[in-house]
Amino acid sequence: MTDQHEPGSSKRLWLEETLQDDLKWCFSVKSILHTGKSKFQDVELVETGPFGKVLLLDGKLQSAESDEKVYHECLVQLAMLHHPSPKQVYICGGGEGATLREVLRNKVVEKCVMVDIDQVVVDFCKAHLTDNTDAFNDKRTDLIVDDARAILEKAPDASFDIIVGDLADPVYGGPCYQLYTQEFYENVVKRKLKPDGIFVTQSGPCGHLSHTEVYTTIHNTLRTVFAKVVPYAAHVPSFADTWGWQLCFTEGALAAAKANGGDPLLTQDKLDALIAERFGPDGLSFLDGRTIHGVASLNKGVRKSLENETAIYTVDNPVFIHGSGIKTLV
Repeated sequence: MTDQHEPGSSKRLWLEETLQDDLKWCFSVKSILHTGKSKFQDVELVETGPFGKVLLLDGKLQSAESDEKVYHECLVQLAMLHHPSPKQVYICGGGEGATLREVLRNKVVEKCVMVDIDQVVVDFCKAHLTDNTDAFNDKRTDLIVDDARAILEKAPDASFDIIVGDLADPVYGGPCYQLYTQEFYENVVKRKLKPDGIFVTQSGPCGHLSHTEVYTTIHNTLRTVFAKVVPYAAHVPSFADTWGWQLCFTEGALAAAKANGGDPLLTQDKLDALIAERFGPDGLSFLDGRTIHGVASLNKGVRKSLENETAIYTVDNPVFIHGSGIKTLV
């Protein structure tokens, strides 16, 4: 497949992604910048019309230059801001390095362990996603190429202030679905958090039509494990949907938040003060106190679905979302 037009031809290269059984969307690819292949997946960096540089894994969009900070700030910074001193952090996945970058923007962090299973993806992103180069080279980074669950299981109990789940979507046949299960949350994540630790995970699409695919089930599963779970979501244009996350408080973290005036989210003023303290006058690109409260204000339909959800995500009862993408000439 090539992105070059034939003489006299109007054909262009498009990326087509299946969102649901009867719904696809596509966008133009101006050029294929770099390609790679591992034993797990194909990896590509392409230049697109609407979203700038885009990282693809097996043809499925992972992040885009134009809006990746929306996703990564939402994934990382709510958890970091709600912990008074997040010194020890563990990232499950995160191969492209943007989650690592966001964690290390918090100067209080002393060590961040990032574990991704795919050496090819990590090396590819280190070489080509230059915005994250400093994070990979930071002396606080402990980068391990291995199975994120296996490495976390080996850590002493109560090791981490924050654990971040920056995993691939739970697609059928994919390697990550077991890291969305009750067994993983209860037997591994919760045990490895400190008594006042916080867990945060991406949890799939949370749009008006898509939020019941996996989002509500993941939320309901986490509620069986943690003292308080705050669901939140933001529109990510390159994902063609609203995307969702879950902020999970242990008993100690919930008590600390309430002692600081949180319910459990801190007030907008306190969040703004923390952002200024940790990130300086320019703050964050997407988030401030008002925006944080906004992303946690889900619409009525999503809230009702969360209240009514009864399914628990287990190894024996998993749920999946679509995960296919192809390039076509049209």
